[in-house]
Amino acid sequence: MSTTTPETKGDWLVSWDTEDESKWDSKLAWSTLTVTTVSLTLCFVAWFLPSAIVPKLNALGYSFTKDQLFLMTSMPGLSGGLLRLVWMVLPPKIGTRKMVSLTTLLLLLPMLGWGFEVTNPDVPYWRLLALAFLAGIGGGAFSGFMPSTSYFFPKSKQGTALGIQAGIGNFGVSLVQLLTPWLIGFGMFGFLGSQTLTVPSKAPVEVWYQNAALIYVPIIVVVAIWSYVVLRSVPIKASIKQQFDIFKNQDTWWMTLLYIMTFGTFSGLSAQFALLMINLYGAGNSSIVDGTGAGAKLLIEGYELPDPVKFVFLGPLISAGARVLFSPLTDRMGGAIWTLISGIGILASIIVTIPSLTPDTSSAESLQGGFNLFLWGMLSIFLFTGIGNASTFKQMPMIFEKRQAGGVIGWTAAIAAFGPFLFGVGLTLMSPTTFYIIGAVWAVMCIAITWWRYARKGAAKPS
Repeated sequence: MSTTTPETKGDWLVSWDTEDESKWDSKLAWSTLTVTTVSLTLCFVAWFLPSAIVPKLNALGYSFTKDQLFLMTSMPGLSGGLLRLVWMVLPPKIGTRKMVSLTTLLLLLPMLGWGFEVTNPDVPYWRLLALAFLAGIGGGAFSGFMPSTSYFFPKSKQGTALGIQAGIGNFGVSLVQLLTPWLIGFGMFGFLGSQTLTVPSKAPVEVWYQNAALIYVPIIVVVAIWSYVVLRSVPIKASIKQQFDIFKNQDTWWMTLLYIMTFGTFSGLSAQFALLMINLYGAGNSSIVDGTGAGAKLLIEGYELPDPVKFVFLGPLISAGARVLFSPLTDRMGGAIWTLISGIGILASIIVTIPSLTPDTSSAESLQGGFNLFLWGMLSIFLFTGIGNASTFKQMPMIFEKRQAGGVIGWTAAIAAFGPFLFGVGLTLMSPTTFYIIGAVWAVMCIAITWWRYARKGAAKPS
């Protein structure tokens, strides 16, 4: 293993071969992983910031419909998916150093925008929708960061390295959803004024929602500078036309379907978890709460409305943790078997959760029981998506050669990033029960693909 600093020419390493220990510098690889993982965590914070703010907008004095709120929380998924199609071709074109530094700086756009606009209940809907779209910059980054990181590690360590980066990066979802309720309690950016948070059956509370976004601004600037100072780029170059040769390989399409099942479900549920909880078991259910605002009345005596902020961060936290913890196991056992386990687990969890999607409002006890089933079912889904997120990213470097593997990682991540958008639109157009049944059918399809193509004895591409 090389112990000297690799020679560089500008941003680019001159000689780099991860499979040749004399040309691979593990210290540089792991320091690159550290810097890019911190930046990716901030990207996920920016991407899922709307999921932490939007469910509380009406309680802050805005007057949006249920469908408008679902659309707003789904917009980062639409832009994230579209922008991942851009970011997936950047690593060979501009390299890791420029890509990570510039991406980090771009996060200032949604952060500053939300920090100022969330203080004004009279802001037009389209402006908040545009800010939700800009949050997708954080989602787009993933399809550039992950292929780039794969260039720095040998195949034997890629499962662990990619699992650590993606898993810790995914913690950004929990971070923003967990910290937001705490951050809004301080007058740090009081020059923008304060807001009054009004929730049915509870006393009004003074809050500073601008903190949820503005607190990250100085951190973003520091990490952008750090990225530019520390990072270098691996000399793997290809034209856009060359990168698109992945679409001639059938495994690109099979792995895309599998990653939609895992990351698509993770990102979709992460974005919509709070609104779904509010609409099923909270103030959004007219069978439970009559009216809105300060005059709202609880219709079922003895039932305590769940506070989404106490629960929604748990799902992404469990999924991200599973992605990190199971990544070393995929290096030892292969990814296919864990993808199979993930699919079976997701299917079983969806089936268990479906009865809770039609709340029984006959009594407080029935409602509470339904909510408990809903919560544990959702957390179980998150657990198995995390396992599948780790295993699919182990499979791809094993199935494809290095340059193609980076492209496939970027492509599959791009398509799966539409999860928040598809979940938001799906839950607007159909009942949650119907939507979850479609999810169960998708899981059955993915289980069959995994078994036949990758996991069974004699499979065409054991991975």
